[in-house]
Amino acid sequence: MEKRLIIAIDGYSSCGKSTYARLIAKELNYIFIDSGAMYRAVTLYCMRRNFISITAMNTRSILSELKDIHIDFVFNPDINEYETFLNSENVETEIRNMAVTSYVSRISQIQEVRQRMVEMQRQIGISKGIVMDGRDIGTVVFPDADIKIFMTASVDIRAKRRHNELKEKGVNIDFEEIKRTIIARDIADENRDISPLRRADDAIILDNSRMTIEEQMVWIKDIIDRKRNDS
Repeated sequence: MEKRLIIAIDGYSSCGKSTYARLIAKELNYIFIDSGAMYRAVTLYCMRRNFISITAMNTRSILSELKDIHIDFVFNPDINEYETFLNSENVETEIRNMAVTSYVSRISQIQEVRQRMVEMQRQIGISKGIVMDGRDIGTVVFPDADIKIFMTASVDIRAKRRHNELKEKGVNIDFEEIKRTIIARDIADENRDISPLRRADDAIILDNSRMTIEEQMVWIKDIIDRKRNDS
């Protein structure tokens, strides 16, 4: 049997980390752990319990019930994707709504919440065979991951990708504004107090500024093959 791996993908925003991680997971028949979905699920739980609102956040209540929050990813063969389950309930659609989006950043800044998510992520990864993307996966969540990728691309390329993505959705926004937002996000990610964005010492850099997704898949398959052969 082929050795099952833990693949950690970190990097800057708008580099296509989630899309890439999903494709790798599908190619290998691995579980894709959507770290963002996990924080969204916690946010949904807190909203349902009225622990968070526009004007307030009951941190004490959130922390007292963290142990009652359980998140899993269950494969749905009808759509060939893993879906997010909160305490055995499929919440994949509900966690994507705008209300959850508006609160999730506040929830994700709570250190104890992040610690609880890391605990669950590691539990899911016990049997290996997972791909996970984020900003601290190879440094904090899975420091012993078999393969660590750090994704980057030029600011202009990332801004162009984001601009095109928004245009396809009918959102008209100035390119320079997107660029400024990305630069500000980079600075915030690199300088935040909890789990700042940084490249793990043993991570392989993937600059996909001028690479198609097909070329990126060929690139990662070669790395996976070499890792398995070296084991």
